[in-house]
Amino acid sequence: MRLPVTPENSLLRELRAQLRQHHAGGRLLVAVDALPSTPTAGFADKLAAILGEDGTDVFRASADGFLVPRSQRRTTEREPGWFDEETFRRVLVDPFRNGAHTSSATGFQLQAWDERRDQAAEARWLTTGDDAIIVVDGPFLNTPSLRGIWHFSVWLEIAEQVLAARPARSMEAPYTRVELSYLREQPVQQASAIVDVTDPARPAQVYRDSC
Repeated sequence: MRLPVTPENSLLRELRAQLRQHHAGGRLLVAVDALPSTPTAGFADKLAAILGEDGTDVFRASADGFLVPRSQRRTTEREPGWFDEETFRRVLVDPFRNGAHTSSATGFQLQAWDERRDQAAEARWLTTGDDAIIVVDGPFLNTPSLRGIWHFSVWLEIAEQVLAARPARSMEAPYTRVELSYLREQPVQQASAIVDVTDPARPAQVYRDSC
């Protein structure tokens, strides 16, 4: 079903065109990445809906569904170490990608952890055909160990003055220690597209030499 023509949907369709320019079909993994302070789920949901307009099977997953238990987290501020990459690869990435070469009956999971209950989520194994997309949202998805798995990634950013207005932040120091550490890994430069979501109702693609 084709969604209404709006400025936001037009942007999302442009992102779809950019993805399809390089990947006309197959099983694809798409990331919606950002700093922890920038919401990603809503944008990823809308992108998934647009990607599925042509009938492609599109699934949604979140980094929140692959966290380590709270007892294993070293800090109260979200950081890359909260993410259970081993489980993410084992139950989502590897079976989803390998299923295209072995059997469409190979199952994959979209969630392994229930963050609200701080316990393992009930296992639900899904299957799909040769052409399918999983859109994953969350912070730190373009860390060096993960960036090679994505066929396309979107970086969401908000204006520094908005970040600076947060408690304990300023225009001289708009980012937290964890955020600065991640930015040094150049996730923006790794992204396929950059989108400014300072105004969530009117996202705008940002064009830079790196994208």
